[in-house]
Amino acid sequence: MSDDSPTRQEPAVKAVRRAFSSPVATVLVLALTVVWTIPTVGLAITSIRPAGQVADTGWWTWFTNPSVTLDNYRTVLVEGGFGVSGGLFPYLVNSLAITIPAAILPLAFASMAAYALAWVRFRGSDTIFFIIFALQVVPLQMALIPLLQLFSGGAHLGSVQIIPALNLGGTYFPVWLAHTMFALPLAVFLLHNFIAQLPHEVMEAARVDGASHLRIFRSIVLPLATPALASFAIFQFLWVWNDLLVALTFAGGTPEVAPLTVRLAQLSGGFGSRWELLTAGAFVSIVIPLIVFFALQRYFVRGLLAGAVKG
Repeated sequence: MSDDSPTRQEPAVKAVRRAFSSPVATVLVLALTVVWTIPTVGLAITSIRPAGQVADTGWWTWFTNPSVTLDNYRTVLVEGGFGVSGGLFPYLVNSLAITIPAAILPLAFASMAAYALAWVRFRGSDTIFFIIFALQVVPLQMALIPLLQLFSGGAHLGSVQIIPALNLGGTYFPVWLAHTMFALPLAVFLLHNFIAQLPHEVMEAARVDGASHLRIFRSIVLPLATPALASFAIFQFLWVWNDLLVALTFAGGTPEVAPLTVRLAQLSGGFGSRWELLTAGAFVSIVIPLIVFFALQRYFVRGLLAGAVKG
């Protein structure tokens, strides 16, 4: 029975491939892409239109009467105004200062942990991997208040202080630590599944040549796992960049550490119906994630397709 199962699965796999590569499927994908892109196009056009035209006409009329101005971006990024002091630029820098370390740190720790759990056999490794996998079910919201109390006042057992107060308020460190801890279970799980499928012959040859685990990890595992690392980096970057709850909880709303999402939430109330300014601020917030995605797109696709085809 087991010998016949691959043969029986081949026609089904070929049928699925033919269905998704048919002209009808191609047209549907193109139509869905256009529909999905329309709101982004409208956002970009509204952000470069004068305030009077935005208030009087829809964004689609721009194609018949094009008019471009960068005043909206200057007001949002630098000047502020309309009851909101200061622009978005310092918060944009804060978002980069939060997102880049919060994407790199979990990748660094998770890749080392995934390699150790996949190729360094020790007693209890399967149990540790199962515990890490089970941590994914813990809701993020349940850990916010305990972590905030830990960062601000330490940990106590009755009247005995176990962990001293870290006094990390007003810095990036609580946000980095929180995002790293919340991302590690999923990152270890995904990277472990990819690293565990690396060619066994290559790993054995490296061991025979006397390579240490550090040398194998640095010279073999990291280059081969680049698609998986890039795929998770994209997801983590987008998650941290668009996050409001964690940043608002651990960074607050101070201009020194607050990210762009916190400021945009304030602008929605400060600017009210100034759609040209709101759309300019919103478009600024999506430009950098788009750049990151398109820059790592080829690795992202390779990571999704990794292991899908044998041979």
